[in-house]
Amino acid sequence: MACLSYNFGVSIKFVSNPSHRSSNLFTANQRLCAFVNSSLFSYVQRCNWNSVNLQSSHRFKGYRHFTPVFNVNRVASENITSEERVVVLVIGGGGREHSLCYALKRSPSCDAVFCAPGNAGISSSGDATCISDLDISNSSAVISFCHKWGVGLVVVGPEAPLVAGLANDLVKAGIPTFGPSSQAAALEGSKNFMKNLCDKYGIPTAKYQTFTDPAAAKNYIKEQGAPIVIKADGLAAGKGVVVAMTLKEAYEAVESMLVKGDFGSAGCCVIVEEYLEGEEASFFALVDGETAIPLESAQDHKRVGDGDAGPNTGGMGAYSPAPVLTKELQSLVMKSIILPTVKGMLEEGCKFVGVLYAGLMIEKSSRLPKLIEYNVRFGDPECQVLMVRLESDLAQVLLAACKGELSGVSLDWSPGSAMVVVMASQGYPGSYEKGTVIQNLEEAEHVASSVKIFHAGTGHDSDGNFIATGGRVLGITATGRDLEEARDKAYQAVEQINWPGGFYRRDIGWRALSQKQLST
Repeated sequence: MACLSYNFGVSIKFVSNPSHRSSNLFTANQRLCAFVNSSLFSYVQRCNWNSVNLQSSHRFKGYRHFTPVFNVNRVASENITSEERVVVLVIGGGGREHSLCYALKRSPSCDAVFCAPGNAGISSSGDATCISDLDISNSSAVISFCHKWGVGLVVVGPEAPLVAGLANDLVKAGIPTFGPSSQAAALEGSKNFMKNLCDKYGIPTAKYQTFTDPAAAKNYIKEQGAPIVIKADGLAAGKGVVVAMTLKEAYEAVESMLVKGDFGSAGCCVIVEEYLEGEEASFFALVDGETAIPLESAQDHKRVGDGDAGPNTGGMGAYSPAPVLTKELQSLVMKSIILPTVKGMLEEGCKFVGVLYAGLMIEKSSRLPKLIEYNVRFGDPECQVLMVRLESDLAQVLLAACKGELSGVSLDWSPGSAMVVVMASQGYPGSYEKGTVIQNLEEAEHVASSVKIFHAGTGHDSDGNFIATGGRVLGITATGRDLEEARDKAYQAVEQINWPGGFYRRDIGWRALSQKQLST
């Protein structure tokens, strides 16, 4: 008999037929322990255990406490080997991480999905087991958790842990990690680093200058004229970019970053960049250090208001595919931007493993792409529309990237389109109230089978209601045969949600839909 326990109060006893004992029994038992809190019954069915007897069940400190006994007539590892199956830990707690958990849960080779810290919606949906008390800024704690629960793949969602070096520590501990080292994460962590790389390796980008002195920055802005773009060099949660349409706005941006310190250390250095006129698009590629493969195209909406009005945000909605990124243009982006970046990072000693998210501007005059910025993680909310369309086994694809084996990988996508509409707290991206109650989420998700609500900033109040805890709170996502159908389903679901404290853009997808109407 083998007996294992875990700290959620679960005691699991395996009674096996002596004639079927195996050296792999501990591995099988350990993997099952890790899975119990996540998807016990589906795992039991998948492993074809001959009989299961749940002796008792009761509530204990917010968790369901099982004392099951498994009568095993054969070892689970006969069907499932450690090479074929994997337990995954997703780092983060936003809408991007929710969509990654959703896709990983659907992966045939994924035994269990943990998410740290996660959020109320991720936990309630059953898409992952949330570990809210795991300190993701503490590499030792994350490594200890991975060893304890047999985690075979860590997927780091947000940029801050990557820049801080979490991937470095995990890889050093022998844990496959999808996400770049801190050195490679400088592609996002420092816009100046990214611009210098573009200069050195001939990657097309906007003309720029870097400044730490506000007077010098203002003189350069005066010489160049408006409109012009001011960027904080470091991480600023997607808000460190000002597209200044007047000299006054540009000067105020410099004052905000270099004098007032509104972005802290992230704004101690600024990039003043030429204004590019055209259409923005998001381009994603998975990278294993030497090989890169593109994901499907997507396009987001950065401005807070309809018609792309108002300040920049982390993203108010997205759709996939993006008509502006034709197959020819995607090929050009890979050739002129993505592959030179991968090669350049390798030559600089900053081998990149993870996802490259290129923010592009398709120039109006030339119709050619220029690199605006790099992110070193999946975009949010673009990740949501990509994950609902992905049909490949995400766990195995990301493992292949970690192992340097992407050259033999191809991705399968569902036909049609997907759209996500972000619901945000009133006042975002400025100050906003927390704790407002959100109702009718279940009704909204039942509008159509193709609707999925991803949670970003949600929690529960004392009555069990969902409440808003962040700026961007929900990502109402839908698929359809075309963009119109996806849009209609997404907005039908949005209209079901009762949340007076929230707002959303009503024109997500307007560029693509306008282009389609013009072409018909």
